[in-house]
Amino acid sequence: MKITRLYAIEDGESRFIDLDTPLADVRQDAFGNSMRFSNGYVSPDVRFVELPAGLVQGWHCAPTRQVIIVLSGVLEFGTSDMQTRQWRAGEVLLADDVTGKGHTTRVVEGPVRVVFAPLPLGFCVERWSA
Repeated sequence: MKITRLYAIEDGESRFIDLDTPLADVRQDAFGNSMRFSNGYVSPDVRFVELPAGLVQGWHCAPTRQVIIVLSGVLEFGTSDMQTRQWRAGEVLLADDVTGKGHTTRVVEGPVRVVFAPLPLGFCVERWSA
């Protein structure tokens, strides 16, 4: 499963990198369907959030390392190397730039509804993704 990570590099600038989170754990449900799971984690504070139409945020860091799942609308993030990417319903971003210059955020079509699922302390992205 593709998840884009937004992170700070050593000099504090922000970048995107695409991760492939394996869905390698196959489990059968009671009806004989095979479902594929990623590695799990326990989130300390999952929240549903609505971002208003027209929201524009200048440079800022993520308040905590968190997975952001877009439920509706279109949300855009920008990095300090001037890349911008947009996320739509069903797409996932790992906001991991808690230091440095940070990123920009803009609601392209909204309001945007998202799930914020913070990562636990010590979470290792490399062990979670391929």
